[in-house]
Amino acid sequence: MNYSIPFDRHRRLRKTPALRSMVRETHLHKEDFIYPLFVVEGKGIKNPINSMPGVFQFSLDELKKEMDEIASLGIRSVIFFGIPDVKDAVGSEAYCATGIVQKAITQTKEQYPEMVVIADTCLCEYTDHGHCGVLEDGYVNNDESLILLAKTAVSQAKAGADIIAPSNMMDGFVATIRHALDEAGFENTPIMSYAVKYASAFYGPFREAAQSAPGQGDRKAYQMDPANRLEAFREAESDTVEGADFLIIKPALSYLDIIRDIRNNYHQPIVAYNVSGEYAMVKAAALNGWVEEEKIVMEKLISMKRAGADMIMTYHAKDACRWMSEGK
Repeated sequence: MNYSIPFDRHRRLRKTPALRSMVRETHLHKEDFIYPLFVVEGKGIKNPINSMPGVFQFSLDELKKEMDEIASLGIRSVIFFGIPDVKDAVGSEAYCATGIVQKAITQTKEQYPEMVVIADTCLCEYTDHGHCGVLEDGYVNNDESLILLAKTAVSQAKAGADIIAPSNMMDGFVATIRHALDEAGFENTPIMSYAVKYASAFYGPFREAAQSAPGQGDRKAYQMDPANRLEAFREAESDTVEGADFLIIKPALSYLDIIRDIRNNYHQPIVAYNVSGEYAMVKAAALNGWVEEEKIVMEKLISMKRAGADMIMTYHAKDACRWMSEGK
């Protein structure tokens, strides 16, 4: 070959595993993961979620065993979603002092005080119609819903939640919850806002797990259109001004461009929610032998970090931590 032809030799830095490791730009850490948990009333309950292999609904006694495993794997953050025994039009179990999430928060903080416990703040699991707020003539009343969401956030903080994570997508929810927390003496409790949450088909398996599918209609009147990019800036800006301490982008995998946009323009920690449908697709393919699960999952998670996420909320967290430990 005529070596007088100039070109770059990028492969020099890919020659050995040690070289590749030395120049690797993006890294995953166990501390990056937030593990979602579904809790139910009762005893001795560990219900498998059919569409999410490896994910379960736990009663509080079974949750203790699960938390032992979670902590042993090096996961330091969890987020709770609750399924109450009784639902009503205004989701009153969401803000009940003895609600299932409130009890799970208190129990977990007693069991593992160092665990960061995050409370999802929404009404959809608690309403008999499955919407994220007060339903009036088929439309969610924004301002009436804010009152109940603020009550929910305060009750979760009183139970011991380290972080409040409102996911309802009502206008003004961060400002309202921040004010309510401050008034109740929780001015040091941060808000992890679901700032950019799209009306996505990737949520299907979650709605089985949380029993939260809308009984009528859909959530497109308050969650974002998947076609929209600039709207994400408006939502993130509003939540930032209102006092959000973290910004969540949900879903993650089909919205890596949005994660990068928000990372480039905002300075709060960014959380990517690797949602149930994204998890279920990989699990289904892996169970059929169509993909190598570990390689697919780790590539997917690193793509979210590379896009700009500081943390990843993911159902893969336990598996990922095991693989990371085995790889050392």
